[in-house]
Amino acid sequence: MHIDISFSTDWEETFKAALDNEGPWASWEMFSLAYEAEEHKAVPSFDGLVAPTHLPELSLYDHQWETARRVVEDMNGKAILADEVGLGKTIEAGLVLKEYMIRGLVKKALILSPASLVNQWTQELNEKFYIPAVPQKKTYVWDQCDVVVASMDTAKRAPHRDIVMEQPYDMIIIDEAHKLKNANTKNYAFIKSLKKRFCLLCTATPVQNRIEELFHLVSILKPGHLGDERSFKAQYKHEQASEDIQALVQNVMVRNRRDNTNVTWTKRHVENYSVEQTEEERAMYDAVCDLKQTVHDLHGFSLTTLQREACSSKEALGVTISNMLKKGMLSEEQVTPLVTIMNQVKTNAKAEQVLKQLQASEEKTVIFTEYRATQLYLQWFLAQHKIRSVPFRGGFNRGKKDYMRMLFRDHVPVMIATEAGGEGLNLQFCHHMINYDLPWNPMRVEQRIGRIHRLGQEQDVHITNYAIDNTVEQRILHLLYEKINMFEGLIGRLDDILERYSGQALEKYVEDALDSGTEGEARLKLHHLTELMNQEDDPYETGRSS
Repeated sequence: MHIDISFSTDWEETFKAALDNEGPWASWEMFSLAYEAEEHKAVPSFDGLVAPTHLPELSLYDHQWETARRVVEDMNGKAILADEVGLGKTIEAGLVLKEYMIRGLVKKALILSPASLVNQWTQELNEKFYIPAVPQKKTYVWDQCDVVVASMDTAKRAPHRDIVMEQPYDMIIIDEAHKLKNANTKNYAFIKSLKKRFCLLCTATPVQNRIEELFHLVSILKPGHLGDERSFKAQYKHEQASEDIQALVQNVMVRNRRDNTNVTWTKRHVENYSVEQTEEERAMYDAVCDLKQTVHDLHGFSLTTLQREACSSKEALGVTISNMLKKGMLSEEQVTPLVTIMNQVKTNAKAEQVLKQLQASEEKTVIFTEYRATQLYLQWFLAQHKIRSVPFRGGFNRGKKDYMRMLFRDHVPVMIATEAGGEGLNLQFCHHMINYDLPWNPMRVEQRIGRIHRLGQEQDVHITNYAIDNTVEQRILHLLYEKINMFEGLIGRLDDILERYSGQALEKYVEDALDSGTEGEARLKLHHLTELMNQEDDPYETGRSS
């Protein structure tokens, strides 16, 4: 076989000219520019942070700077960011991510958060850190984009799961990481199996009920760091061994408390407002209470739920009564007298008081209710009096939640939120809040307040709590919330309470107390609970967890 080979000589003249002119590789100007570019990219030392110099408009608190430094220098990019609520764990995580990207150690990153926070994470990474994060919307995003923000539920679901598992991530950030506390869940197995060099777990509550939960979180970051689970549980019962374990935990966890930061918090102004029902409303509430005598197999929880709904709105009560009828929990004969009384209720005393408060103030206000039916009623009721409002609830998709927040911020004076608005919603532009219904779990109230009383809030916040006179609502307000100085004093102690109780266990205790045979017994049980809550012991300092 004959192959013709020819050589191009086009380059010779250019090369000879370069030799005669000593360059351009010998150009001092080009050399200087190249040298300056390399200097900007170079990181002279692994001590300290270089990211803040690239983010001149980002204002950092001392604890945020120090947290990022510790994660980079001492923890090798594998850490639990466990600051108390509102101290800016998102900022700390973004700062660490930016630091590693500048150092050339991270290119591909995945941020997993609750669905309601995906857009918020994306916006903050882009606007505050100039990180080109992309919210996951289509399958191709996983492998075509370097920094992706997605929900855990989406990432672990087919067909996304297989694609995500194949990606060689340099860093993974998990928000609300306490939801990985159970090692037997699919979420936990999914995270453990992801390819990752660095990993950050963000949670204000690394321990909610059992110390094993902390073991499982640490095992995601550094398998074997705390030994095996059986040995860990056995050793933790011994005081000396628990101190050693605490030292090991500090190597992978940063936990800043409000009392130990230089953050100046605005004040809380709280008003507890008692509402007197109309005669028709009182008759409706009494009729609900009478169900305990006429419906002998009515569970205590069901009765107290109906009582709470009667304090909220007849609409909320009607929805539950209808559902109980369909499920056979109540009969037509048992319900008919109650429905007759409900039909006589023409006003809502609590809603009337809320209306007066809103009419007396031109400030933006977020209203929290426990029930969707009450939310719809309040929207209708306020509209009748020319007050515009937007709803916020868990059934909304990511885009609609963002749209509702934008409308509230820019155009509408009132947002009416169900419990879905209790976490993950940043409303620093608002400083007035109404608890139309009080939950039985004080932690959920603190989460509500945390939507407006957080970093970035420049004004004092005003909180109004409504309760109907001589009802289960008023008992809760006086016997529980005021005893623990909840609204003014709990800030900074929420995490201590979370560490002692799981949310469901706490609510069950309150339900049992209110279902007591006598008022004295209920008072005694709730007094015992408030005494436990007011204890100042910190499991992270004592080495013990209740």
